[in-house]
Amino acid sequence: ALGLFTGIGLSEAKARETLRNGALSALLRRAVLQARSALGPALDKATGTLLYNAAARLKDPKHLGFLVGYIARREILTDLQLSAALEYVRSHPLEPLDVADFERACGVGICITPEQIEEAVEAVISKHRAELLAERYHFNMGLLMGEARSQLRWADGKTIKNEVDLQVLHLLGPKTEADLEKKPKVAKARLAPAEKQKVAVVENGDMGTETKSLLEQLRGEALKFHKPGENYKTEGYVVTPNTMALLKQHLAITGGQVRTRFPPEPNGILHIGHAKAINFNFGYAKANGGVCFLRYDDTNPEKEEEKYFTAIREMVEWLGYQPYAVTHASDYFDQLYTWALELIRRGQAYVCHQKVEEIKGHNPPPSPWRDRPVEESLLLFEDMRKGKFGEGEATLRMKLVMEDGKMDPVAYRVKFTPHHRTGDKWCIYPTYDYTHCLCDSIEHITHSLCTKEFQARRSSYFWLCNALDVYCPVQWEYGRLNLLYTVVSKRKIIRLVETGAVRDWDDPRLFTLTALRRRGFPPEAINNFCARVGVTVAQATMEPHLLEACAREVLNEQAPRAMAVLEPLKVTITNFPAPKALEVLVPNFPADENRGFHKVPFHQTVYIEETDFREEADKGYKRLAPGQPVGLRHTGYIITVQNVIKDVNGRVIELEVTCTKSDVAEKPKAFIHWVSVPLACEVRLYERLFLHKNPEDPSEVPGGFLSDLNPDSLRVVHNALVDSSVHSARPFDKFQFERLGYFSVDPDSEEGKMVFNRTVTLKEDPGKA
Repeated sequence: ALGLFTGIGLSEAKARETLRNGALSALLRRAVLQARSALGPALDKATGTLLYNAAARLKDPKHLGFLVGYIARREILTDLQLSAALEYVRSHPLEPLDVADFERACGVGICITPEQIEEAVEAVISKHRAELLAERYHFNMGLLMGEARSQLRWADGKTIKNEVDLQVLHLLGPKTEADLEKKPKVAKARLAPAEKQKVAVVENGDMGTETKSLLEQLRGEALKFHKPGENYKTEGYVVTPNTMALLKQHLAITGGQVRTRFPPEPNGILHIGHAKAINFNFGYAKANGGVCFLRYDDTNPEKEEEKYFTAIREMVEWLGYQPYAVTHASDYFDQLYTWALELIRRGQAYVCHQKVEEIKGHNPPPSPWRDRPVEESLLLFEDMRKGKFGEGEATLRMKLVMEDGKMDPVAYRVKFTPHHRTGDKWCIYPTYDYTHCLCDSIEHITHSLCTKEFQARRSSYFWLCNALDVYCPVQWEYGRLNLLYTVVSKRKIIRLVETGAVRDWDDPRLFTLTALRRRGFPPEAINNFCARVGVTVAQATMEPHLLEACAREVLNEQAPRAMAVLEPLKVTITNFPAPKALEVLVPNFPADENRGFHKVPFHQTVYIEETDFREEADKGYKRLAPGQPVGLRHTGYIITVQNVIKDVNGRVIELEVTCTKSDVAEKPKAFIHWVSVPLACEVRLYERLFLHKNPEDPSEVPGGFLSDLNPDSLRVVHNALVDSSVHSARPFDKFQFERLGYFSVDPDSEEGKMVFNRTVTLKEDPGKA
């Protein structure tokens, strides 16, 4: 199987990773063998990639042979066509598929000629000719790409880009010095204080050293929330004749306790933005002696996987929080369905047959079924539940207009996908707009905390609880946390994984919480970072180096010292003062020797960093060179070069030195780290995954985020050496390697070969600021 998978272009590591996933490897094996029977044993990498993506992304395996047939016949040639094919089979669960309709939807048989691409690009450039001539290369070329692509959906993106580049060069000529200068930023008009509060965005915010802890902020003036049971005092809260009685009942159940919830969708791994939500929800409850639920919003079964449920809970607990209860939206499916029937009976919901495409956006046409009789909607909703409608043929919609003008949001839709907890019991599933507020009501949440993009849902939140005469919590919005030089969208992380740009969701170059843990970030550092960003209504867009600074603060106190050499140079001490290795005591934390010591062997043969030796000492160079001794840290000895040994290519491979006790020798200019009788290890050095601050911004990165990958984001040092004091370390244990940075043991470590991830350097790199 390994040879089968590497034979289609997968790297050996990716092939082994695939083999660990039994379901995926079985599907991929079937796909490859079917393709080989049609195309022969040698499959090119492009075909292999399509087969892998089909096996990995297909939700219903019964369609695998159907799709592989199109790939093998060269009728599906691009990832764009494959995505359309996967979407088509997902949205058409009933057999048999309409082949002609499928082929139209996937661009089968459509051939885009170079002449068509040339004409389309010509038309787009002609349309923007005046702006191009005025702005020259400062013009947003991504706009040209996008418009040409929209005219030729199935055209190859690279070919379009090459044609755009060619025609732009023909029109404008080569870049001048003025073109290479950065476009000056346009000064924004100053906003009135009231306006500024609404749209404020914190860009590249700096953190003060006197920041309060999150709990202090939450107890203080930062958030003036209502007290439990006093929901009606909140601006915009809708009071009905039943409100006070419902609040009295609510207080009797909760005893006046603050209740919050963290409600993630289990369709991906949590990222740094979720860390703020976790800290806010759990932190606010903790600060006020309350409780916080972990509630999975599992209403979209086709995108949910068990590994996400497990990972989400792990990350919540890793950050130091224990949920009061772990619940699921699916726990309440029976109650939600009963309430949906009641909503129809009250004339507040109806069954609609408009297509998804028709009701998208903010100004869809009114539904012709809005005023259908209640009895008819009840019968049709029952038909939806029994599976008598296909996906997209009927929805249940609520009769209201939301704050953003969106009319009649959907409450239930048909999905023929088994649910991980309820199995085949349901083929209709509630939406977020319908589910969220009612689950909050059932759990008697006092403060429903969510990010600003959900503000438009506040009206539907209050409306639905009141339409059903149930307890209505209060929704509060706050600014989300974003980070520069990264992407956090689940869809985009999946693309990074699929294309091999990263290994998986926990690749240490990402800013998912599992990735940050694997890289070695302590949970306290992430919590401190969230506290320093603060809780405001403004969106916060922060630099990664601010998170790294929080990590250094915590690791400086938590990570014991050790010595490691990344590029070893052998050093033989010709006058070593003992017949066998000596033991050297090294403090675990030099600033506080009360925290203990560890022993490392000091032998006649030691290894130092190649960069700590030069044959000729330049001015300012203080480390080892002929005629320039250095001290070996913690040994009490100074070494002096006597002989430089080189290989046939003139490369220095060994030094012969003599040693002198430091108390009788002149003080050296520097002390360097070293290892002796060391352990071999692999060290992974990480840099930013993306080259630009905003890899998703087409004006900054016209080619899209996948074109912005940093080729030097990972450097693997295979033959590093570390002192033996770390031999018993376990995955996620953290160390400061003296003079090198903070490192964490990676789960890839095996007996006899440890693997370390560099978390952060000892000091911030000024080039990254």
